Amino acid sequence: MYQPILSRMLHLRKIHPMRKLTLLAAFLFAAIVHAQEKPGQAAWQAQKYSMFIHFGAIYSTLGGVWEGQPVKRGYSEQIQAYAVVFSDVYAAVAEQFKAPRWNADSIALLAKAAGMRSVVITSKHHDGFCMFHTATTDYNVVDATPFGRDVVKELADACKRHGLRFGLYFSLIDWHYPQASPISSSNSDPITPEHHAYNKAQITELLTHYGPISELWFDMGSNTPAQSRELADLVHRLQPECMVSGRLGNDAGDFCVMGDNDYPDYKIAAPWQTPASIYGETWGYRSWQEHGDAGEKAHEKLESLIKTVSRGGNYLLNIGPRGDGSVVEFEKEVLLRNGQWLERNGDAIYGANASPFETSFPWGEVTVKPGKLYLHLLQQPEGNFITLPRFNGSIKKITLLENHQPVGAKITKGKDGITIVLPAGFQVGNDIKVLELAMAGPYEVLPTHVASLPATLDRRNATPFYSFSGADYNATYRSTVAESWTLQVPAGKTLQPTVTYSAQEQGRSIDMIVDGQSQTITLDKGQPVPLPGNPSAVQWGPAVINGPYWCGLDDLPDMKEQAWQPFPGNAADSTNRFCTHPMDGWWVSRDITAPAAQDVLVGFRSGDGMQVFLNGTLQDVHNNPDRDTVQHSVLLLHLQPGKNKLLVKYWNRFHAYTRWSMDPDIPQQLYRQQLPAVTATGSGAYHMIKVQPHAPVSVHRDMRLPNIVLSMM
Repeated sequence: MYQPILSRMLHLRKIHPMRKLTLLAAFLFAAIVHAQEKPGQAAWQAQKYSMFIHFGAIYSTLGGVWEGQPVKRGYSEQIQAYAVVFSDVYAAVAEQFKAPRWNADSIALLAKAAGMRSVVITSKHHDGFCMFHTATTDYNVVDATPFGRDVVKELADACKRHGLRFGLYFSLIDWHYPQASPISSSNSDPITPEHHAYNKAQITELLTHYGPISELWFDMGSNTPAQSRELADLVHRLQPECMVSGRLGNDAGDFCVMGDNDYPDYKIAAPWQTPASIYGETWGYRSWQEHGDAGEKAHEKLESLIKTVSRGGNYLLNIGPRGDGSVVEFEKEVLLRNGQWLERNGDAIYGANASPFETSFPWGEVTVKPGKLYLHLLQQPEGNFITLPRFNGSIKKITLLENHQPVGAKITKGKDGITIVLPAGFQVGNDIKVLELAMAGPYEVLPTHVASLPATLDRRNATPFYSFSGADYNATYRSTVAESWTLQVPAGKTLQPTVTYSAQEQGRSIDMIVDGQSQTITLDKGQPVPLPGNPSAVQWGPAVINGPYWCGLDDLPDMKEQAWQPFPGNAADSTNRFCTHPMDGWWVSRDITAPAAQDVLVGFRSGDGMQVFLNGTLQDVHNNPDRDTVQHSVLLLHLQPGKNKLLVKYWNRFHAYTRWSMDPDIPQQLYRQQLPAVTATGSGAYHMIKVQPHAPVSVHRDMRLPNIVLSMM
């Protein structure tokens, strides 16, 4: 595991809800850009809550202590790196591993009692020690320890006996294998050809000797695109229903993985998972870990589970057994407390879908099932009032899920939704209570942002569909894989669409989907049209630069740490370079003055990634999936009258320098293409229009269509 660098700095656009509950799953999950659902995807998504286990013969034995002193830097499962231990000295600790209290059945039964539906264990962590019997190295739990038994095999069999699905964690880096050098502080190291072959051999063993594997949880390393694809294909060939984690890199995973102990405050249109530890400080056993109050910790992790499920994800909660194989009592108590809650309230978690509401609520979260809404009260609603905005439907009854007793709430319908008034004596207290709202019939949550004819639809008023894209963990960013809009027109209305695009999109093929009916369009028949207004009247100020800063692609560092400096050259020069290290970002800013509101096209050259802000609002972000030395892009900017501030980050991941430029002196023209008429076939007044790339390389790959404008007549 590694510290997350996923950004929290952006003002995130929320996903807007679908009109009907029956369409919610299609909007949130089947929006994986026309890709066919993986064979194991539905079963994997149904798990919701799983156990993660970090258990290693060496690091669990050490328990975060080296030579009698606690190692306070880094995670305890990475003690070899943080204590700077010689490899032979570290390896010798395996001779102490006897694990007399390890019992795979007790682990499986604990997971069941905790309400978890699957178990994922570390088959091999970064230290390279295998907790399974492998023919590739004697550095494994059977051949190198007095314990002499296959931990992975025992747990796989126990999970099968007790009706749990079983998955495996596999580190792509290996601090023991000689051909796995170099080893860096980032853990995102290149994989040599010899190391890649070694990984493939071990993965083949794991997928052929241990029964059905629900997920293969790859971690760290920096594969080439070909290596990532080869490993994903290997997994799917050996076990078609095994889901592959996104940390395989290069958009080759089946599901996205959030940063450690992190979950989004927006919804993601692809399968995703949050990995979490009982403690923020470590995943492996730490003998000197401070525990705190078990009730408070259980409440914290339960809130995280609920928030993850309400946003459409799965929650993977870790324990770190001791070197003797026993589970830390504090961790066991946390799991069992939440297992008791799930016994009473599990209907609101298992099989539940994400909230259909666009807004978040101060009192808690929402999950849904057909005909039911579940309101998770994380705190007392202010004044005992709960308002569900833009909700249209009739509630038959409201009960407390834990005992199915009526709550005695009053329901008031208004033009903007419904208000539920809880009785004066109703108290949430220290527990998390769930209200079950049983519906009297169909219901809908009306969309907030609606366009009417004639409509201009572009990135500024679109609802984005998000995933996560990146070459490796440290290059991951939130990608936009599709965009949609809601039109309010009568059912059966014939629409006359026109698409306008720039040289950036010319020649691309897109799918335009209206009420679920798709047509593929190649953007190659557009007629040139000049930008309206007077782009030549726009005044561009000199460029100033700031950097470098160590950061992720979509991080925004504190740029006050360094002074802004005038750039002495021409910002439009194609030979501009920043000398950089991996993970360095340079910022370039220019003031733009427009006599009136004006659109302008700007050409950019960038390296491994680029972020563009105009007047503080994010306009575009993209990475470099093919790892080219330079990328060319065009962006349509909508200038306001007077002064505008353009801020661009040029980011490096793999190269010794970053090429960059920003050039407003490019042809100020777009292309306009008439499209075939389409019919709003859906029932009712609201109709969805969606645009996405046709046949994308990956469901996670950014659409890179920033300048498309749809006109609907």
